[in-house]
Order: sequence, then C-alpha cells, then structure tokens
Amino acid sequence: MAEVHADVIVVGGGVAGLSAALAAHEAGARVRLLEAADEDERGGNTAYAAGAFRFGYRGLDDVLKVIPDLSADEIANTEFGEYVERFHDDMERVTRGRCDPALTGVLVEASLDTASWLRGHGVRFIPNYGSQGYREGAKMRFRGGSTVVVSGGGLGMVEALYRAVERAGIPIAYGTRAIGLVRDGVAVEAVCVRGPGGVETLPARAAVIASGGFESNAAWRARHLGPGWDLAKVRGTRHNMGDGLRMAFEVGAGAAGHWSGCHSVAWDLSAPEFGDITVGVDFKKDSYPYGIVVNAAGARFLDEGADIRTFTYAKYGAEILRQPGQFAWQVFDGKVLDLLRDEYRIRRVTKVRADTLEELADELYGVDRDGFLTTVAEFNRAVRADNPFDPNVKDGRATEGLAPPKSNWANAIDTPPFEAYAVTCGVTFTFGGLRITPGAEVLDTAGRPIPGLFACGSAVGGLFYFNYPGGCGLVSGAVFGRIAGTGAAGVPG
Repeated sequence: MAEVHADVIVVGGGVAGLSAALAAHEAGARVRLLEAADEDERGGNTAYAAGAFRFGYRGLDDVLKVIPDLSADEIANTEFGEYVERFHDDMERVTRGRCDPALTGVLVEASLDTASWLRGHGVRFIPNYGSQGYREGAKMRFRGGSTVVVSGGGLGMVEALYRAVERAGIPIAYGTRAIGLVRDGVAVEAVCVRGPGGVETLPARAAVIASGGFESNAAWRARHLGPGWDLAKVRGTRHNMGDGLRMAFEVGAGAAGHWSGCHSVAWDLSAPEFGDITVGVDFKKDSYPYGIVVNAAGARFLDEGADIRTFTYAKYGAEILRQPGQFAWQVFDGKVLDLLRDEYRIRRVTKVRADTLEELADELYGVDRDGFLTTVAEFNRAVRADNPFDPNVKDGRATEGLAPPKSNWANAIDTPPFEAYAVTCGVTFTFGGLRITPGAEVLDTAGRPIPGLFACGSAVGGLFYFNYPGGCGLVSGAVFGRIAGTGAAGVPG
C-alpha cells in the first residue's frame, strides 16, 4: 500500500470522507481513502441513516436544483415554502444558542450547492413525504423544514458515493485503521495505519480526519458523556472508536463542542449492541408524541409533545438512559395506532398488546403495575379537550396541572386496543470533536491552523449542543467534507 503515493489521505469512509475524497480528486490531488471497516461494512454511520437531508433553499427553483425530476403533479400539489432563515433559527433554538455562528453559517449557506453537487455524483433525492409530509387542503406540506430525503436512505447514499469514488479511480484501503499522524516539523506529513499488511506509514501533503466521533467506544462514552453511557446501545457502526480524534490531539489539535453531549434516540430494548444493517434505522421508535412514555415506576418523565419529533427525538434517548434500568415503555391506544411510523411494524420489535389497561399493565415487563395505572388515570384527567387533535402540526392540545406536561397531541389513553413498545437509549454520534476553521482546517490548542490537517463530519465539534435538528448529520458531513477535501488538495507539496 505504501507504494501508492497520495497527496491527500482521507481517514473514514462515510459521507464526510467520501465527499472529501471526491472534492480533493476534483481539485487535482492524488487521493487515498482509508476505511476501517471491511467492504461489506463500509460507510460508517451514513449506512445506518434514514436519509433525511436538511438544506437551505428559497423556493421551488432551488428545490429543483436538487430534485430536477419532480413531476408536474408533485410541483402543483406540494408547498415547499422556503428554508434559509428558519434553518439558522432552528440551529440556534435547538442548541440553546451555542452552535458556532461561523460554522453554522457555512452549513446553511453551502447546503444547497452541496446537495446539488452530491446529485451530480449520483445521489438521488426525493421529497420527504413519508416521514415529514402531510396534506393540508389540496397541498402536501412538510413538518420542521426537512423536506427532502436520500432515495434509498443512508445506504443508498453510501452506494452512490462509493460508485463515484471508484469511477474516479480513487484507491480505497478497506480494513485499514489510521492509528497516528506524523508531524515531525510544522505540518502533518504522513498517516500511520494498521491494515492487512501490518503497520505502515503513508506520506502525504495533507490528511483529512473523517472518522466520526467516539460513540462506539464504551469507555470513552462513560468518560466523556458520564456514568451509565457505557450501557447505551450504538445505533450505527462499531468502528467509530475516537481514533481520529485521539491522533489529532496527539499532534496538538484543540477540542471544541459539547463533549458531554450526543445524538441519542429511543431505540428498541432488544436491539443488538451495535447497529444491524439489515434493520438499519428501524430499531428507532419515534412516534412517542402520540402517546405517553413511562419508566420502571410507571411514571412519565418527559414532555412527549414538546415539539415536532424532528426537534426532540435526538435528545430523548438521553432522558431514557437516566431512568431506572435504562429503559422505558411507549404506550399508545387505539385512536392513534394508525399514526405509528413503519418502524413499529417490523418483526424485530419489543411489543405488548392488550384490550384493557389492566391487562396491558400486567404485560409491561419491569414496570410497577399500580404506578402505571395511576399515571394513566392522572394523565387522562389532565387532558384538555378544547383544542382539536391535529397530528400534523403543534396543535396546543395539552394537559393541565400535570408535571411533566404534555404540550401538544394530548389524548386520553382510553380506547382499546392498547399497545406498548419497550425502548432504551440508542446513541448515534457524539457532539464533541476537533476545533476547525470555516475552511475545515484543524486548529491547535492556541487557535492556529495545523498545516496539512483537516476535519469534517462527526469528528468536528461546535455545531451541535444538547440537541440536533433532524437531517443535519448527512448535510454537515457533506458540506465540510467537500470543503476539507478541496482545502487539503490545495496544500503545497
């Protein structure tokens, strides 16, 4: 492998790394892509993503740059609106004002052109009707600004971009984990790797860290996220062990972002330790706004209707992990069962069903029966029926005098059949990472760029704090991956 000289070495083969490799190649550099996984596991967390892709646009003309094959009927019957200022606002709101303004500005402003660029490399986008769409009058509209999705989901994006990398003739080293950077002088000069041929040192003008966060590393989760996080399940790849972060720190890189925070969701209690690509995203259970969520004491512990699912699902996994036994049950009645997302209907699901609440209480493994029945009775009495139930928008149908409240979509749990789904915490990616410039250059602990070192994707800190707007992971990986690859190609030899 050392015989293949590269100007730019990209560490990591998800959307960030693939975008970096393609951009560096387009800028004229000789590129080598390192993927820690074997070929059948390639793609990092991107392969496990649902595929929502949040980007900024100012109307239909911009949407057509990303989905030029929209039919005449789709154009006539869909209200796409606009989403630029609201993109900024949503990032500010869900991160409690902490998102880095310069990086956020780049993310929003470059997202449209990046989506169009991805399409040019074979990634196909379609309207996000299934997950975010709803009909209002004669028009389809979208909840929460997430209007498009990758056709084939994250796995479809992975396959399209790997085909593009292969067409470009970029060598890919599978089963090859980067273990260190060489910075003998001022600049990064080489990448040390461990692969099928043993340990090697690969010289390069620049390296791009695109190897994700540390969510696959139970010891690092407990150290940085806190006690109990070693018990969380991992939604995606088993390969994101924090190696890229560690080796960047070893050559003087600075840290940024929310190191005790992560993207975490309600995840099926019986799911395996790491993601299963045959199930993909479907272990996730995101219809909680239409029911209630109870812990082992049978008590509610969060506001299921605080906001549209897109703006709460990525923080509620952490709330579940804080409960006794690190589990909870999502409970629904017959009035809303038809609203449950498709992920509730897969074969590998931890589910109970009953015709009475008493019978359901008997089936809720690990839950205090009397506590649950008391919780449901109190919840039902607190539901205000003055606002009509509308599952498509925040309807203001709330509880009164209840702690925690349910701020929207509050319906009494009183109509059989009753169903409940057991969930735990599934961690997707970590929020802490490397400090970078808007040009994706890695900064050292004094705030100076490290020559020849770039970072992108979940290896970057500073974008997400406490929470996350759904659909930002793929777009941030692609935006900063493209920037990193172009910047790395420009490093003089």
